Amino acid sequence: MVDIPTYADVLAARERIAGYVHRTPVHSSSTLNAVTQAQVFLKCENLQRVGAFKARGACNAVFALDDEQITKGVATHSSGNHGAALALAAMIRNVPAHVVMPSNSSDVKRSAVRHYQAKVVNCDPGMRNREEALARVIQETGAHMVHPYDDSLVIAGQGTAALELMDDVGGLDVILVPVGGGGLIGGTLLAAEGYGKGTRVIGVEPRQADDARQSFRRGARVIIDSPDTIADGLRASLGERNFELIHRHADDIICVEESEIIAAMRFVWERMKLVIEPSAAVPIAALLHRRLELPGKRIGLIISGGNVDLDHLPW
Repeated sequence: MVDIPTYADVLAARERIAGYVHRTPVHSSSTLNAVTQAQVFLKCENLQRVGAFKARGACNAVFALDDEQITKGVATHSSGNHGAALALAAMIRNVPAHVVMPSNSSDVKRSAVRHYQAKVVNCDPGMRNREEALARVIQETGAHMVHPYDDSLVIAGQGTAALELMDDVGGLDVILVPVGGGGLIGGTLLAAEGYGKGTRVIGVEPRQADDARQSFRRGARVIIDSPDTIADGLRASLGERNFELIHRHADDIICVEESEIIAAMRFVWERMKLVIEPSAAVPIAALLHRRLELPGKRIGLIISGGNVDLDHLPW
């Protein structure tokens, strides 16, 4: 049985990473409120360091390691945002970082990882290829593995975004979270349970990468090795710890279509003047396209990131 993080771990993470990450703002939109007939609060992790919430989990994991554990650096696999976050945390601690990236990673995310002085190791798409390449890197370098989402320290770090959101806006009826590997929803579930205000947590993912929805309904983890979705940050399959947290605490997992993700992303760019990536648009798509009916509710959304390849916009 894997170790499962707790609310106390999220609180500890908040203290550990306070000097290394931004307390990101919460934005709202009268147009979005009118369309949904609700009060919607966007936790803008697109304005976080490295442009994504991943800075939280990576910093918590790296700064929890003692000098002996980290002496040979850290390593991970990532489609981009976690890789950049781990590279940043390693750079702050002045240790090497090795990031395995699939060939279908966006150029902007690949450049960000290199910007933070990490060594990029290429591999073919698919989780099996990523994990095999990472195992080789660790064997060759002796680096400490920091898994992008199935890691208790990473999950606890991601939960700090929801803690800040609830602190800043008060009681929420629902928090909507995009789901890939599950680190963000796992941490959000811990934060919401520990906060004790009865806030429901609902995950949202692309229909073309709906392993979390299938897992939630079957009560057993489903693996989709290489899904094809524009939401590149959500292509990873659900981790063991993350599935366990969803199984215990999530209220539901729902899906949206590719066209709805693109429309939601464009809505936020045009109406709110916020640059968000497709993965971050997924929960907004659920609201705009009536996947949920929550009139009169107070709804929090974790806007997961804003790293977009401007040369290849989806519209």
